[in-house]
Amino acid sequence: MRELSFEELREAALDEATFCAAVREVAHRTIGERPYDVQLIGTLGLLAGHVVEMGTGEGKTLAGALAAAGYALRGQGVHTISVNDYLARRDAEWMEPFYTALGLTVGWISETSTPEERRAAYAKDITYAAVSEIGFDLLRDRMRTDPAELVQPVPQVALVDEADSVLVDEARVPLVLAGAADPGAAVPEMAALVRRLSRGYHYEIDDEGRAVHLTAKGTDTVEKALGISLYDHATTVTEVNLALHAHALLTRDVDYIVRDGRVHLINASRGRVAQLQRWPDGLQAAVEAKEKLSPSETGEILDSITIQGLLTRYPTICGMTGTAVAVGDNLREFYDLKVAVVPPNKPCIRVDEPDRVYATAIDKDIALVEEIVAQHATGRPILIGTLDVAESEELDAHLRERGLSPVVLNAKNDAEEAAIIARAGERGAITVSTQMAGRGTDIRLGSDGVADLGGLLVIGTGRHTSSRLDDQLRGRSGRQGDPGASVFFVSGEDHLLTAYAPDEALPAPGKDRRILDTHATYLIGHAQRVAEGVNVEIHRNTWRYTRVLEQQRRQILEHRDKILYGEAGAEALAEARPERYAELVALSSEAEIAEAARQIVLFHLDQCWTEHLGFLADLREGIHLRALGRLNPIDEFNREAIPAYRKLLQEIERRSTSSFDTYAPDQPLSEQGLKRPTATWTYLVSDNPFGSDWDRILKRVSGALKSNRRRKS
Repeated sequence: MRELSFEELREAALDEATFCAAVREVAHRTIGERPYDVQLIGTLGLLAGHVVEMGTGEGKTLAGALAAAGYALRGQGVHTISVNDYLARRDAEWMEPFYTALGLTVGWISETSTPEERRAAYAKDITYAAVSEIGFDLLRDRMRTDPAELVQPVPQVALVDEADSVLVDEARVPLVLAGAADPGAAVPEMAALVRRLSRGYHYEIDDEGRAVHLTAKGTDTVEKALGISLYDHATTVTEVNLALHAHALLTRDVDYIVRDGRVHLINASRGRVAQLQRWPDGLQAAVEAKEKLSPSETGEILDSITIQGLLTRYPTICGMTGTAVAVGDNLREFYDLKVAVVPPNKPCIRVDEPDRVYATAIDKDIALVEEIVAQHATGRPILIGTLDVAESEELDAHLRERGLSPVVLNAKNDAEEAAIIARAGERGAITVSTQMAGRGTDIRLGSDGVADLGGLLVIGTGRHTSSRLDDQLRGRSGRQGDPGASVFFVSGEDHLLTAYAPDEALPAPGKDRRILDTHATYLIGHAQRVAEGVNVEIHRNTWRYTRVLEQQRRQILEHRDKILYGEAGAEALAEARPERYAELVALSSEAEIAEAARQIVLFHLDQCWTEHLGFLADLREGIHLRALGRLNPIDEFNREAIPAYRKLLQEIERRSTSSFDTYAPDQPLSEQGLKRPTATWTYLVSDNPFGSDWDRILKRVSGALKSNRRRKS
């Protein structure tokens, strides 16, 4: 292949037998990267439609680019889906010379891209974009009333980077298109009121830290402050509960940060700001009131789609990640995807030490700081993974008290992440990060004897609720055969153990306050498995509810496309009101009335769909009450959702014919009651961390029963 011209290499790349050899040579000539054999194996796995597991530092970006080229050379449009705008742009610009040499075009999309730029990027052979931007473009396209305004093509191939994070962790996150924006509706007085309440006296929090409720004394205090009987005012109860949730259950610098006068959610699986993400409107406004900020805009939800619903639209899905095997069952259940494991280019010689377990958080923190100080004295680079922003800043303060100068990477400075991570392997470096998943930058060891010191030492300040996140942190050390080590510090007071193994006690510590009993290791693994099981069940349950909605959405969109692209709207109204249709054509023209009919039917279809979404949201919120009658909530949800959809189609027809009866050709439709929102906006809704009211009641009852059983025993 080295003797061939670029034109000849393009021809060779079209042949399956010589594809790998050809693209390897093109990559070497254009971007200076010669793919290893294992990268080519990863490429073939992607081209076979699998999720490929490749370790950190094994070159997933290049393997993904080779696969994207393979699909594009077959004539298929490829959306290479990343977790953020930075990686989408970086990878597209990095790989552009490679694609160009193969005669392919590449584009990228960011949050700031204009509709024209988006349309142009989607017209390329390969388009790089964050998953949220692709979803938002889809939602906006679904509300278009002119085919010329559409920006997205028909989906063909989705190649997903950080596939476990996107396909599993964020699969149930809804992307939302809203209109008619107004300020939020939280009452600042409620935030001030709950600020005066005391835990254990005025309110109590459940063992898992996911539900809070007023005590009898708290209820009396609130009623006296407001001068009302609280439970005679349902709206006020909701306002108090939301304010109490924001005050007691959501912690600044753990669940969110405040920056530039706005509340920014923190993505728990990545430890960084969750761009464009917010809680459901009432809770979002309550947190803003708690922080004494101006309320952000809210509005009527016009349409929404989960990330899982978005990606299952693609006929071909493939992806790559460093931790796919652990979610293999999920990928098979929800996407019918198989996992292909690619061995490392060089054997991993990293030493993964057993967890260092302590009874209390204080003992753990003391041991952690001492270990960092001792290791730093040797010059060895250290990467410390913390569980949240607050913890990273507390550790930073403790280390500075000891005369050290760590560099902190968390949700407050994630824009600087690439430069920070790139320097983490240098001699004497101390880097503190809130999560390493999806950082997109390799840590290379410095050239000044770092390997002789044992390579990069990764320290985790606690186990995550997912073993995959632990493995992703470990994987930052020992890349490409480099030496390295990892160790996690855990305490019996960590959230993982208190939330998911609350009835289990760790063995007694030894003289140095460290617990060496192997039963402690078992309990930590048990708690992590419980946490993972809970998350899988939440995903499974969400998909059960969402499945019927996705089916209805597909049907309504097929109906909408017939109206948007064809004459279905005009034909339906001409059939329903033949005399009126003929009368209007005589007053105007066939083309004008056909266009008016299209816009009338589209308006009412979109409006009725918006109302249907609201009905289903309310239905799901209260459906758990059916369990009292020994009914299956999901069956009951489907039993009501299906007839509601049939009524929806009838209502679209009724409203459309009614508007057509009174339509005046000489007046704009917006002046005839068919006014669309003047502006729309998009965001992601974080799962309500507290569940429905009924979920919370069940948890409190369950907790009381457990306590009662313990007392009897």
